[in-house]
Amino acid sequence: MEVKSRHHLRSDDVREVEDAVSDALGVDLDGDAYELVEIEDSEFDVVLVDGEPDVLYVEEEPFLTVSGANEHPPATRVVTVDAGAISFVSNGADVMRPGIVEADDAISEGDLVAIAEESHGKVLAIGRALVDGDDMVGSEGKVVESVHHVGDDLYEFDV
Repeated sequence: MEVKSRHHLRSDDVREVEDAVSDALGVDLDGDAYELVEIEDSEFDVVLVDGEPDVLYVEEEPFLTVSGANEHPPATRVVTVDAGAISFVSNGADVMRPGIVEADDAISEGDLVAIAEESHGKVLAIGRALVDGDDMVGSEGKVVESVHHVGDDLYEFDV
């Protein structure tokens, strides 16, 4: 991934990122330095928080990256998958109902969500909810579309 541009965010932009992540995930980033990195030929822009790629923009909406979510564990918008789903989700597969053991009831269709594994709570992917959280657990159907996952180009991104 090639960097197209990189610049420090103004204080009002920093506040916007911090507020969005706090409102969506209950996470207080509280970094000292925020830089916006635009990536060549990528659908994502990344915000470095104290030099770490902790935030990405998905369709102009700030949300934690996989590494950011593992550094700053989200309190809300979490979908938890069982051990059988880990390898699929880690490879970028969409999340199916049978693999889900728990989902935040506050999730609405269209929300970005963090997808975590049940044993250690590690976030494996970021996705877009296709249904509300209270309708995610069940026996069949796709419920979360994968957006970013462990091992993809964004996860491996190094500034």
